[in-house]
Amino acid sequence: MAKAKRITKNLEGLDRNKAYSIEDAVKLVKSRANAKFDETIEVAMNLGVDPRHADQMVRGVCNLPNGSGRKVRVAVFAKGPKADEAKKAGADVVGAEDLFEIVNKGTIDFDRCIATPDMMGLVGRLGKVLGPRNLMPNPKVGTVTMDVTAAVKAAKGGAVEFRVEKAGIVQAGIGKASFTVEQIAGNVHAFVDAVNKAKPAGSKGTYVKKISVSSSMGPGLKIDLAALNPA
Repeated sequence: MAKAKRITKNLEGLDRNKAYSIEDAVKLVKSRANAKFDETIEVAMNLGVDPRHADQMVRGVCNLPNGSGRKVRVAVFAKGPKADEAKKAGADVVGAEDLFEIVNKGTIDFDRCIATPDMMGLVGRLGKVLGPRNLMPNPKVGTVTMDVTAAVKAAKGGAVEFRVEKAGIVQAGIGKASFTVEQIAGNVHAFVDAVNKAKPAGSKGTYVKKISVSSSMGPGLKIDLAALNPA
């Protein structure tokens, strides 16, 4: 099948087998992010883990130093003073049993879900609804907490959650094509560091096998691992 003209043009001058420095890769990706919208810059990491084993699961959260460029809607399950605190912090949706009923019926108008520990008995019953969407609050990524102010501000400020997929891939959107090269590169470094720090005890051999960066509609480019010194 013939490739679209835009795809063919975006591939011109690229060596898909070459490993680039983060800065060079970002420059090339930015120059080819020519869609009619502000494309998301994405990072994908191929890890040497088998997530079918509990001791090889990789999961965590990364606070991007330059934000994600996304407008994130945050929901908080909380009552009383903590509900008031969440609203003051900028949460878009706050509630308890009332929010449970809304979500249980399939209405999910948010991108991140936070809960205070006392709400998890209620929120846990939404596992079948929130789980498949990766929205279930979890203390390991800071979304089950009494410090709802910090959690809401982190979510609004560019915190991204990551979780390894079956094939050993971890990926996330870490910025927009409109960001500067320095901003995107800084976010890439932060994300790679976060994934490295989340290395599980059961990981044997090479942990980070491959890293690539791409835009929503553009080609992916390999990152030179030697320049990053990943563990």
